[in-house]
Formats: sequence, structure tokens, C-alpha cells
Amino acid sequence: MGALTLLVLALAAGCASLSSRITTREARAMAAYPPQGQFIDVQGHRVHVVERGQTRGSAPDLVLIHGSNGSSRDMTFRLSPALEDAYHILIFDRPGLGYSDPVSPTGTSIQTQAEILQAASAQLGVSRPIVLGQSYGGAVALAWATQFPEHTAAVVNVSGVSHPWEAPLPAFYQLTSSRLGGQLVVPLLTALVPKSYVRNSLAEVFAPQEVPKGFAEHFGLEMSLRRSSLRANARQRANLLSEVEAMAPQYPDLTMPIEIVHGTADTTVGISIHAERLVADTSTARLTPLDGVGHMPHQTHTEAVVNAVHRAAQRAGLR
Repeated sequence: MGALTLLVLALAAGCASLSSRITTREARAMAAYPPQGQFIDVQGHRVHVVERGQTRGSAPDLVLIHGSNGSSRDMTFRLSPALEDAYHILIFDRPGLGYSDPVSPTGTSIQTQAEILQAASAQLGVSRPIVLGQSYGGAVALAWATQFPEHTAAVVNVSGVSHPWEAPLPAFYQLTSSRLGGQLVVPLLTALVPKSYVRNSLAEVFAPQEVPKGFAEHFGLEMSLRRSSLRANARQRANLLSEVEAMAPQYPDLTMPIEIVHGTADTTVGISIHAERLVADTSTARLTPLDGVGHMPHQTHTEAVVNAVHRAAQRAGLR
């Protein structure tokens, strides 16, 4: 047997082993973290939604939208339990993440995500909710408000993206959002990245606060390492700046109550670039800055976010 043949066989064996590891790792993640809610079909796309709190029609409606590379589990750890006694809550997996289908292989825009989630809410009998978004989800919440103001009672923006920024797209997203990177690099990440590395990344997102005990296990770090999640998140992140640039000029037209909660120590979504500019651009936005708080106040300072929801509900005439 020639050297070339041996090399081909070795490469084939290595690819087969890698493929088996990827498939096993993804299957274990989905078995450990199954869907917590139900599925809604919207325009031929499956949307996963968790319904919590009071029965429909008995309390104000509240939609919770998670951030980058997350899922509904981010919102069911501390925030939704703290709100369930006063609201009827819908918690979505954004398109392409968690158990919701992607809408576009090149990255579902914040505008399309808002359209899909609003339509899913309507199917569940929710026509005019308070819409809360965290981080990237804050941009989706604003896309909902700008496109469907008649279907938005109020907006709660938590550490949310709202305005254009000057920093270039990080190299990681440049690579993983590309066609070649999605085909070659993403499977390697799914197969080889240890959970300890993801835990360290999580600590950076929460800094300067610590990651709450039990959050990583509840959140399901393994789910974020699936190929579909990595690709969808990278493409959404790569397209976000241009989508926000197109949306920001519409903010002066917003008339619904907007409550903003943002940490002054947030290095992921800076308060001066986003929250403070959103207040300047809208007549109804009110900012609650949290001194020394990082990017995840819905987990580390949950009461402040709960109070913002209550204020939004009161300003909208829902309480």
C-alpha cells in the first residue's frame, strides 16, 4: 500500500472520528437541555416559546428576548421567576438559536427576527405586550417597536444594543461568519472546545460581577457550541451594525414608554454608545444606570430590571 493511500485513509479516519465526536456532543447537549416550551409555526419556520406566569388575559403581557448566542434559558434562570406573579410571559428562542429555526442561511436580521416573534406572539393571543430585550435582544426589541408600534405597549432595554459603534467586527466573528469558516472552523470548535473555555468566556461577560451559582448549568453551555448555533450567532453578529445603522434614525418617532437599565461598567455594550444616546434620541426613554455593574444585570441585579418592567407597565397603563 502506497504512502499516498495511507495518508488518504488516515485523513478519512480522522474526519470520521471528528464527525462522530461532533454528532455525539450535539446529541448529548440536546438530551441534557430539551425544549422547555412549545413550538409555533411562523411562515414555515419553527419558533420555540416558553409560556410562564399568569394565564392569558389575567395580567399584562410581557415578552422576553435573550441576547447573543443564548436561548430562553437565559431568561428562565432569575428574571422570569421574579416576574411570574404579575405578568403573562412569553420567552422566545430567537431564530437560529436554542430550538428556533433559522430564517436565512446568511443571518436573520433583527427586523426579520422581530417580525417572526411578533407573529408568534399574535398566534398565542398576545397583541400588545411589553417587550424586553437584553444585549443583542435589545436591538430586536427596538426593531419590534419601530416596525410594530401599534403592537408594542412598552420597551424595556437591558444592556441593549441601540446605536452604531466604531469598533471593527472581532476576528472570531469575521472568521466564523464567513462561508469557509462556517464550513471548516465551526465544526472544529463544536468538536474540540472544552466547556472550561466557555465558562471562562462567560465570566468575562459577567465581569466585574461573578457568574451566579448554578447559572452555567441552567443555561446549558453545550447548546451554544452546536454548529447551528455558532453559525447563526456569528452571521447575526456580523450583520448587526448595518441593521442598527438603518434602524436608529427611526427612534425619534417612538412614542411608547421605554425603560432602560444599563450598567456603567458594561464593556460589552457601552452605556455611552447605546443607552445614553437612546435617551437623547427619544422623548419617552428613561435610563436607570447601575453603578459598577456589568453586562448581565438581569442575572446579577434582577430587582432593578423587575422594577423597570413595573415602571414600563405603569407608564403604559397596564398596572
